[in-house]
Amino acid sequence: MSEKNRDGKRTARERLAVEREKQKAAERRRRTLIVAASVVCVLGLATVVGVLAANHGKDSGSSKAGPVVAPSGATGKDSLAIQVGKDSAKPTLTVWEDFRCPACQAFETAYRPTLHELTDSGQLKVQYHLVTLIDGNLGGTGSKRAANAAACAQDAGKFRDFHDVLYENQPKETDDAYASNAKLIELAGKVSGLDTPAFKKCVNSSAHDSWVMKSAAAFQAGGFTGTPTVLFDGKNIYADQTMTPAKLKQLVQAANKG
Repeated sequence: MSEKNRDGKRTARERLAVEREKQKAAERRRRTLIVAASVVCVLGLATVVGVLAANHGKDSGSSKAGPVVAPSGATGKDSLAIQVGKDSAKPTLTVWEDFRCPACQAFETAYRPTLHELTDSGQLKVQYHLVTLIDGNLGGTGSKRAANAAACAQDAGKFRDFHDVLYENQPKETDDAYASNAKLIELAGKVSGLDTPAFKKCVNSSAHDSWVMKSAAAFQAGGFTGTPTVLFDGKNIYADQTMTPAKLKQLVQAANKG
């Protein structure tokens, strides 16, 4: 064999080795996202339930909180869900989430492209329930303030875009940056057409605070202990450690065939 042929084969083997390493690295990144998404923000039942209950009573009983005002188009029991996707979609994904929760961000990072694809194509509807778990765990009001702002975005027909922006810019769990209405309004500038006087008024007036706290109370009443809690047609699929975006897509497609 000539020296030239040997060099050519060696180069081809090296290219193959490099390509395999790239594929392995991509798979490791994918697995890291899925594993990260399997960690939940947990409700400490012994102590935090009491804190949340106390906070809920304080907010719902104060004159500042005002009446329960659901955002435009809210659906589900007591109008506590914000739906993304068409009503005609057969299967429903129910997501209980907290905008301060890092596990919720991990779930969104891993599953967002698939959820967008399935909702945009009319195969799935997602019903989001906003809760204030981290406020109860660590103190602060960022969970509630962000949830109120997201409800205000729903009023403007911009919920999904603002929802994604909140997770893309999520502060560290211990940083209560979302307690600032000014910060939330600043982030609204990343969503086309959302930074309006009506949105600012809704955020600054805490228009949906009582609705958010009613949703948080429903989370407790449902016996859920962590976020995100993800139910597919009522079944908790987030507890399934083998769940992936691809597997969820298969479940949705099977439900649409049935």
